[in-house]
Amino acid sequence: MVLPTYLKRDMKFGTWNISSLYRSGSLTTAARELARYKLDLAGVQEVWLDTGSRVTVGNYNFFDRKGNENHQLVTGSLVHHRIVISS
Repeated sequence: MVLPTYLKRDMKFGTWNISSLYRSGSLTTAARELARYKLDLAGVQEVWLDTGSRVTVGNYNFFDRKGNENHQLVTGSLVHHRIVISS
């Protein structure tokens, strides 16, 4: 099956062991770096940001899951808004 041109889309994925998103402005900096590399989705580990929800920053949505009581073991994803399905 051949897709029409308007449905074809390249996507770039990455991973990042970031461990410092608890600092003020660091999530914005991370989103800026992803935009610079033109990444659509990045899995991030050891983020130390424990929202357990969705946060919008720039053109990205940050999703994470709750870690333990010491804010450890938190993983998340930064996803470009064009591939996030709104609910």
